[in-house]
Amino acid sequence: MSPSPVAASSSTRVALAGFGAWGQMHVRAIADIDGAEVIAVLARSQGARDAAAELLPNARVYQDYAALLADRDVDVVSVVLPNHAHAEAAIAALDAGKHVFLEKPLGLTLAQCDAVAAASHRNDRLVAVNHELRVSKQWGAVHEIVARGELGSLRHQHLSLFRKPFRTGSGGWRYDLGRVGSWVLEELVHFIDLVLWYGEGAGTPTRVTAFGGDAAKGLSEHFTVVLEWEDGASAVLNQCLGGFEHHTLLEISGTAGALRTWWSGTMDRTHTPTFELKRRQGEGEVEVLAIPLSGEVFELEENLRRAFVGFAAGHSVMSPAQARQSVAVSLAAERSWRERQPVRLDLASNAL
Repeated sequence: MSPSPVAASSSTRVALAGFGAWGQMHVRAIADIDGAEVIAVLARSQGARDAAAELLPNARVYQDYAALLADRDVDVVSVVLPNHAHAEAAIAALDAGKHVFLEKPLGLTLAQCDAVAAASHRNDRLVAVNHELRVSKQWGAVHEIVARGELGSLRHQHLSLFRKPFRTGSGGWRYDLGRVGSWVLEELVHFIDLVLWYGEGAGTPTRVTAFGGDAAKGLSEHFTVVLEWEDGASAVLNQCLGGFEHHTLLEISGTAGALRTWWSGTMDRTHTPTFELKRRQGEGEVEVLAIPLSGEVFELEENLRRAFVGFAAGHSVMSPAQARQSVAVSLAAERSWRERQPVRLDLASNAL
């Protein structure tokens, strides 16, 4: 059954479920998208209601999610709630006949991921999960280079995130294991998604091994994941939350070349980052490749734009089935860390 598209000529009327700092970033991004408008907001705290009144004086402000979903003028619900509420909020919106733009992670368990996918199917509505790095001029350029075969077959990927500790979030949810799920699902899931995307030519990884701090604490400020493919390719991802500012590095080597790219800013939401992409093909000279402005504040707008166009055309920029893989690997990494042993993966059959 193909989803029933919103007419391409119609405007996209958006409701924001959640109005914290990132929800307010959505407002600013949507304001720059032609044909899109935020008409409703779920704002449960007084601070959120005050912010909504200032940023969206003409929007309807709801304290009850069911009341927001009953608003017949809403085409799309953008879910920007804490992680533990993603799946439940998405399912409720789909059951109300709305398309959903959903912040990652898709769910905290594979059962939650599958429940969102099932709700999308039964209601003939679409979900676009916000893995915004896929539309980045920087990280997307890496995929284009790999997909064109300029590096040959990938043999190794190394991705490192060195940053200051996470913001606590409203009510401290990012430091509550029950609400955040894990710090792997909070940010490292973005980079797991990238290495899976870059490595798709070799299929899916078959084994994951993870290391970190004391597993008894539930959340680790340093975490290392090793992914292995059947053909001998590998990827190593490191997340350090005990650093400063926000710095990301990716290095890839293949049978016909290599590349290195990095991004640095005083914070992840900076408008003035520094970044670079270098490539070497064969035995040639190292080239610096020009790339436009890169950063999540710019990529959020682009991903929202593509999602809204996709909803109108009847397709998703990142479906639950696609987003499920990075959740599966994240959960397997958490399991490996807790059990202190490698975990076999069978992503092709959606089993661990």
